[in-house]
This record gives sequence, structure tokens and C-alpha cells, in this order.
Amino acid sequence: MSSRNLRFTKMHGAGNDFIVLDGIHQDLTGISKAQWVKLAHRQFGIGADQILIVERPSREGAEFKYRIINADGNEVEQCGNGSRCFVRFVRAKGLTQNTTVQVEVAHTILSLTENPDGQVTVNMGPPILGTEKIPFTPMNLSSKQEAQATLYQLQTSEGSFWIHPVSMGNPHGVQIVNDVDHHPVATQGPVLESHPAFPKKMNAGFMQIISAHEIKLRVFERGSGETLACGTGACAAVVSGIMQNKLSSPVTVHTRGGDLIIEWDGNPEHPVMMTGPAVTVFEGEVSI
Repeated sequence: MSSRNLRFTKMHGAGNDFIVLDGIHQDLTGISKAQWVKLAHRQFGIGADQILIVERPSREGAEFKYRIINADGNEVEQCGNGSRCFVRFVRAKGLTQNTTVQVEVAHTILSLTENPDGQVTVNMGPPILGTEKIPFTPMNLSSKQEAQATLYQLQTSEGSFWIHPVSMGNPHGVQIVNDVDHHPVATQGPVLESHPAFPKKMNAGFMQIISAHEIKLRVFERGSGETLACGTGACAAVVSGIMQNKLSSPVTVHTRGGDLIIEWDGNPEHPVMMTGPAVTVFEGEVSI
């Protein structure tokens, strides 16, 4: 069997780490799901939560397209921390000179801006709150209203949990917990991720509210497990908190890998803005 070499860049956004591949100037066709899994493996590959692929756009108005592959080899719709790394990558590689870049993802076009201080701000678009679009199926679940948010009670083998379904282009279920540092994320995350109310699975968010402008957050991501940070999870958590009248914009989100700043005015038609770091760790070449 013949092999080929792939040039890659290892990056992270608040500890959420990525393998970034230029799919414009090198051929990435024919790479199997098993090969993606091996590349993302932390012992047998490069190691990453997700693999980000830079491609030419297919939609008018976009400068690039980017695809996201989870550590389990499955392609997903959106990755907030990855989008920040994306804009740093295309600028560092000379693929664009623009400080603000329009990037096509599965459901929309994102606007990404590299700030003078090195932080990156992403216009994540409006939150998706309609149950069918998340997608979320209420079935016969118990529900309750918290201000503008409808919470649903999920029954699992680990107990029952009140969650708020929100999508930022990918499905999230946000719950408020008292002490996120000691919360059993490792056991609750997997059963929530695969709950049948979420036909495409979900990213399980565990949010501890510190004040109206500050939260702690851990996220068990579908297909990757718990990550050190989750950009879309931070956005979903802040949206949920604001809709429940428990948070006010802007909100500092403390993740295990670093801090993100999320801004949203509470209007469901207005975009969520996320600002955070994007760091290159190393570059290399791997044979597959």
C-alpha cells in the first residue's frame, strides 16, 4: 500500500486542540475515517480534539470553506474554538491578507476577525432555538419555563437532568450545576450525549454561574469526550443563561483551558460574538 505525506499545523484555542490541514494546496481525498481517527489519537497519532480542513468555498461571499472532523472520525457542523484557529492559520500561511475573513461552514458563513492583540473575534451568527432545527425532539419529556427559556427533563441511567437545548450550528444541552469542578462530567456526559431526544447526539454543557457576567463551564463534546474548552458550548451556555435571566452580556467564560468572552444582546435574531485566543503549537509532516 502506498503512502503519502501530509503537512499539518497543530493549534489550540483555550486548550481545545486541533490538527489544521491545508486542503487547497495538498490532496486530502481518499483519507478514510480510520485514518482520521489515527491522526487524532494522542498515543498513535498527532493528537487532537478535532481536525480542521481548509478548502475552497462553494458559497458566494465566502473566502474559504472549512470542515471539522471529530476525534472519532465523524464530520460535524461547527467548532467555535476551531474557527479562531482557522483565521490565524490562513493568515499565517499567506492564504489571505484580510484581517476579517468570511468562512463557509456547514450551516452558514462565519465572519472571523484577528484583532491587533492577537485575540480572535468570531461572529457566530444567531443561536438556533427551534427544536426541529437543533435538532431536538421533546417527545413526552417534562418541561418548565425559566424566563424566555424552556427547559426539559432528561431521564438517564445517571439520573434526571433539566437541560436547555440550544444550537450554535451544532446541538447543545446546557444545564446549571452548583460546583462544576467536582461535577461528575465523565459519567453524565456520555449518557447525555447519546440521549434519544437528540437525534444527532449533543454536546453536554455543565455551567456554574459565578455572577451575572461570569461563569465556569465544562463541556462533554459528542465524538470527542470532555475537552479543555468548547467555543460553541460557551456561546450556548451564555445564550441559555441570558434567556433564563441569570446572565448579562458580556460574559467571561472560564474553561479548563482558558477564558472566552461571549457577547449577546438577547435578541434571537442577533449574532453571538465570541472572543478568545488562537495559538500555534507546532508544525510537521506525517505519513499516512
